[in-house]
Amino acid sequence: MTGAFRALRLFKTDAGQEARLVELGDDDLMDGDVTVRIDYSTLNYKDALALTGKAPVVRVWPLTPGIDFSGVVETSSHAEFTAGDRVVLNGWGVGETHHGGLAQKARVKGDWLIKAPGAISNAQAMAIGTAGYTAMLCVLALKRGGVTPDKGDILVTGAAGGVGGVAIAVLAKLGHRVIASSGRKDTEGAYLTGLGAAEIIDREELATPGRPLGKERWAGAVDAVGSHTLANVLAQTRYGGVVAACGLAQGMDLPASVAPFILRGVTLAGIDSVMRPKADRLEAWDRLSRDLDLAKLRAMTVPATLREVPALASAILAGQVRGRVLVDVNA
Repeated sequence: MTGAFRALRLFKTDAGQEARLVELGDDDLMDGDVTVRIDYSTLNYKDALALTGKAPVVRVWPLTPGIDFSGVVETSSHAEFTAGDRVVLNGWGVGETHHGGLAQKARVKGDWLIKAPGAISNAQAMAIGTAGYTAMLCVLALKRGGVTPDKGDILVTGAAGGVGGVAIAVLAKLGHRVIASSGRKDTEGAYLTGLGAAEIIDREELATPGRPLGKERWAGAVDAVGSHTLANVLAQTRYGGVVAACGLAQGMDLPASVAPFILRGVTLAGIDSVMRPKADRLEAWDRLSRDLDLAKLRAMTVPATLREVPALASAILAGQVRGRVLVDVNA
């Protein structure tokens, strides 16, 4: 088999779907102008939904999941990349409609790739992954909205997850006082404090229906939860504050009122990472290379192999994995 490599592949079954480790070749790759030898991938919340079938993330069958990867260019007909370049991919429908990063090789469009920042290794790039890159997009949205450390606290929901961990570490390094909201306050308190959280609150404070407006508690927030949590976050944001919304762990609904927007001038900034223009990606990764303490990144990283991925996906959805999962596809 030409260019043989291993991959985790999802197949439709009578019972739903199943994940299998398979041997593939170059003929099994999809169209693209760059072929990459993958070093690392990762597991984001979206990957966990795809691997468990809890949401219709995968739309082509069979498919190699994984919305992220880092690796080295093997061959390229794209003007921007040559063999030997270190590259990173996040999103663009990879792991949804195009074979993804949970494999030892991928062929993709060069327009989907960026060159890995020199200060970040391929392993570190996937310890960050889409979750960390999304966290930085949220931080940049707060910055653009004028949320500076002197304006007040920043709330981070889903704090023990991947987005939350990176957001806390970056915001703390930039001088913000961070409040972490987590359902694992008792077990993960020391971990969250180590990342830079100054205060930890139980997620139940925000998880149930609340008032249209509450006490002004924070100048901004990074929310990966949605639903009632996001509604309560908005209701308790200070005048002129900014909330960056990037997730739906509690739900896709938003049972809120217009009161925070028209009475307090609060901005709700939606954060998409999948189709983000390249200029925004480059800015986010450049800032990650400068503003993320790599020692804190190590503290939030859980190593894994391809064989361990399906079980970890279920654990992520059950809230049993903290931080970031780093998948060594060659282990």
